[in-house]
Amino acid sequence: MFNIFLSLLKKKKCCEVIRFINKSFFYSTNVVDIKSIRNIGISAHIDSGKTTLTERILYYTGRINEIHEVKGKDGVGAKMDSMDLEREKGITIQSAATYTRWKDASINIIDTPGHVDFTVEVERALRVLDGAVLVLCSVGGVQSQTLTVDRQMKRYNVPAITFINKCDRMIFKREILREAEIPADYLSLAEEKRLELIAILAEHDDDVGEYFVNEEDPPLPVLKNAIKVLVRAHKITPVFVGSALKNNGVQLLLDGVVDYLPC
Repeated sequence: MFNIFLSLLKKKKCCEVIRFINKSFFYSTNVVDIKSIRNIGISAHIDSGKTTLTERILYYTGRINEIHEVKGKDGVGAKMDSMDLEREKGITIQSAATYTRWKDASINIIDTPGHVDFTVEVERALRVLDGAVLVLCSVGGVQSQTLTVDRQMKRYNVPAITFINKCDRMIFKREILREAEIPADYLSLAEEKRLELIAILAEHDDDVGEYFVNEEDPPLPVLKNAIKVLVRAHKITPVFVGSALKNNGVQLLLDGVVDYLPC
């Protein structure tokens, strides 16, 4: 079974890889609901921390028991970097596929290259994906390959959420990456922005619109469903922040993958 998996990877048949994973690991149990499956890609400009993020996702979901670093600094290297050159240079050269579970969802992941020379690898993967995570570096910002990947996602109608990575390298307070009470000085601003979000959602979702017209506060499930619909219609892109290296914000991102990206 593992040899078949490696053969498909070497042939770069991403669609077959996803089908093989589903058939071999999930469907064999006969208990996986098709609506709980997420086929996603993780893409970014080079050195945005994409493979590091994938490593943390695999760790937090229990897929791997130890965290290893890019460039093989610990003598092992990241799970998704199988080539010696990838571990030596610290970059992804060919797309790599894996799978994991988060809460009640089964997630198939393709980690794509970030270097401009391997753009064709990204394009090949995007053709078979249901959704994607676009990773940005909080220091480098929007870079050339970021724009290229964004165009490719739009070309193939791939809904996406964004993860702003490396926030530990900015003047960032660690506590803002965790769930906490909003400081009193910002309560009015937070409420104002929340009302703005509800107003925007009300323009596109009848359920939210009904609550908005009646000046009632929409319950969280209704808001989440409205956001999900707009993400899948390519009208909005939820943004998450954190630091993959410091293990901040990864779980919230996984919640976003399950809640907002299509099956």
